[in-house]
Amino acid sequence: MAKRAAHDPRQEFCSVQSSHDNVVPLRRTRARVTVECKDNIDFMRSLEKGSMKLIVTSPPYNLGKAYEQRTDRDLYVEKQAETIAEAARLLHPQGSICWQVGNHIDNGEVFPLDILLYPLFKNHGLKLRNRIIWTFGHGLHTQRRFSGRHETILWFTRGDNYTFNLDPVRVPSKYPEKKHFKGPKRGQISGNPLGKNPTDVWEIPNVKANHVEKTIHPCQFPVGLVERLVLGLTNPADNVLDPYMGVGSSIVAALKHDRNAFGCDLMQDYVDVALERVEALRQGTLRTRPMNKPVYDPNGKSD
Repeated sequence: MAKRAAHDPRQEFCSVQSSHDNVVPLRRTRARVTVECKDNIDFMRSLEKGSMKLIVTSPPYNLGKAYEQRTDRDLYVEKQAETIAEAARLLHPQGSICWQVGNHIDNGEVFPLDILLYPLFKNHGLKLRNRIIWTFGHGLHTQRRFSGRHETILWFTRGDNYTFNLDPVRVPSKYPEKKHFKGPKRGQISGNPLGKNPTDVWEIPNVKANHVEKTIHPCQFPVGLVERLVLGLTNPADNVLDPYMGVGSSIVAALKHDRNAFGCDLMQDYVDVALERVEALRQGTLRTRPMNKPVYDPNGKSD
């Protein structure tokens, strides 16, 4: 399949302010972007060993969606093993791999993909740091089991010396005015003024019909989900790769925060949308949901 690169990697993103809700304001940055319509193994093999600080993706779940062909489960795991091997080769010594997956369903039986794929990462000596639960409120309603409303992110590192920045991804504390009630710090604020650790359970709306980020992709990443990983696990000017890029949410999340972005997909329509989103980001017209925006409660209730 013919490949298509995004832009000259020397081009810069420039700041454009906008009054529209959810439009991304941009700073001048030298972040580079490389996007191609290409098989992910071929694309990854063209990249330098140890060059990626973060490899973040959501592979097909082998459900027979428009962007995949349903295959035998063992063959699916075999193909994933090939991609994961390339990811391990590309991983920076202080880098992270985040593999976001859900469930494969076969004749009503659930096969959790994180359980099936975990040994493939361990085969390369990678260390699991978190099994993050991503929960959301919308999805299919099932009749013979409880409706699924979560997926998982397996976060692996190469070793014990890895990049982890907690402060940029802190969330508001539930009780920000809580104070020490005894001891030498009695009367002082007990929590971190920047907020609390977001924990390993993340409630972030999935991208459905009325979502501000919705495109033609049936199962696209929310940008805010990837932003938290980009900010927490990389530094400015680091390289971020998504080998199952889809419509480029990971690319957008990386570029928003001055990281170099690399991605590929087999479907030209998705690559075209990704390029359009990159250009909208460049022009300051791209709309995204803010990373830590609270989930809307139609009843107006709060804890």
